[in-house]
Amino acid sequence: MARRNRPERRPTLPDARFNSSTVQVLINKVMTRGKKSTAERVVYGAFDRIQTQTGRDPLDVFQQAVRNTTPVLEVKPRRVGGATYQVPVEIRADRRLALSMRWLLTAARSRNGRSMSEKLASEFLDAANNTGAAIKRRDDTHRMAEANRAFVHYRW
Repeated sequence: MARRNRPERRPTLPDARFNSSTVQVLINKVMTRGKKSTAERVVYGAFDRIQTQTGRDPLDVFQQAVRNTTPVLEVKPRRVGGATYQVPVEIRADRRLALSMRWLLTAARSRNGRSMSEKLASEFLDAANNTGAAIKRRDDTHRMAEANRAFVHYRW
């Protein structure tokens, strides 16, 4: 683990259709084995499905889903005198986005049947409406941080 300086974050170029860097990050996270065109097809297919089902702008639904699943606090283990405490800490902005995307994708992948674009679209719609597995994951994380609030003085 590098202790001196953190490397610079490379800026993510925006995607072709929506000109949004957040959508490009999603495409990169959906991508497996370097198949970017397949990942783009899945993500844009999910957005088209959201457009036809709800009539709303799919980018707004996606951004609302990301906002709803973004955590504010998490717990990190801290060892103090032989005991390990779960200490609640605030999350950096880039990690918040990464966790939100990861939770949305794992929830979509764990859904039953159908194509990946359908599962992704339904998970985005659920998250935008404050339901679904990704929202449950965020609530569990916040609940754990709230339960361990007594150990906040062990923060470093």
